[in-house]
Formats: sequence, C-alpha cells, structure tokens
Amino acid sequence: MNRRLLTLFVTLLAIGIPAIAQDAQRDQPSAKSQERITKEVRHEILMLPYFSVFDNIAFKIDGYNVTLLGQVVNPTVKSDAGNVVKRIEGVENVDNQIEVLPTSPMDDRLRRRLFRAIYAYPPLEKYAMGVQKPIRIIVKNGHVTLEGVVDNEGDKNFAGMRANGVSGSFSVTNNLQVVKP
Repeated sequence: MNRRLLTLFVTLLAIGIPAIAQDAQRDQPSAKSQERITKEVRHEILMLPYFSVFDNIAFKIDGYNVTLLGQVVNPTVKSDAGNVVKRIEGVENVDNQIEVLPTSPMDDRLRRRLFRAIYAYPPLEKYAMGVQKPIRIIVKNGHVTLEGVVDNEGDKNFAGMRANGVSGSFSVTNNLQVVKP
C-alpha cells in the first residue's frame, strides 16, 4: 500500500514539475517574442482604416498582456484597435483604455484649423508626406495636445507656436518628442 502511494506521489510529482516549469516560462516571454509582439501591435494600429491625424493610440506590453491608451475621435477606432490586437499571436489579454473624445462641432472646426496651421507651414510641410502623419492633433473641449515625433527641437517649437496661433483653443500642450537620428 505504501509503495503504491509512493509510486503515485513520484509519478504526480514528475508530471507536475514540467507543467510548473512550463507555466513559469509562460509568465515571461522572451525578449525576441516581446519585440515581435511590439512590432505587430504597432503595425496593426497604424493599419486601422479610420485611424487619423486626430487620433493618438499608445500601448504598453507586460508579458502577454497589452494595454491600449490614448484618445480617438471615432468610437469605431477604439473597438477596432482592441479587436486587431486581440488577434495577434502571443497576446492573451487586451485592456482597452482608449478614450473616445466627445463629439463637438467646435472641436472639429478647431482640428481642421490646427491641421492647416501646422501641416501647411513651409518648415513643417515635410511631415505632411505619407499616410500616417507624425504630429498628432488631439482636441478635447477646446484644449489642444500635440503628440508624436519630430526631427528636431526647432520643429517641435514651430508646431507649438503654430498651434498657439490658432484662435478658438483654450490651451495648447506640446508633448512632441524629438527623435535623435
């Protein structure tokens, strides 16, 4: 009887140890896997059909969990972002914390004026090239936030000054990041 219990215990222990080790490995993805997930999440977000210059989506990756952050004008973009990220291989959980900006005709007019002021300004026209614009214009109840990346400190300052010169905004926050070549 004792021998049977000992055999059963050893068998269960032998089966359980690889499962525990596998679970421990599953908790932390490899650096290569983490990099692949990051690239795929970024790619899927940029490929969203209604993702525009007036939307800002950021994300954080913690193991196999992805947290989506930012602001969007269209609620469809929020749900689409969550859905495409859920389908990425290796992503187990998506926490969609994207804020849908309130609907406002005044904010819509302000967005258009800001777009023209920034992207039609000759020193900043280079950022108007391509489908995805690097300077994101977020307007919430008349308050403007510039997000994204620019090549140098001068371009960051130009964008901030151009946004400050547009009438109808209550405040302008310049969160543009300078990318070092």
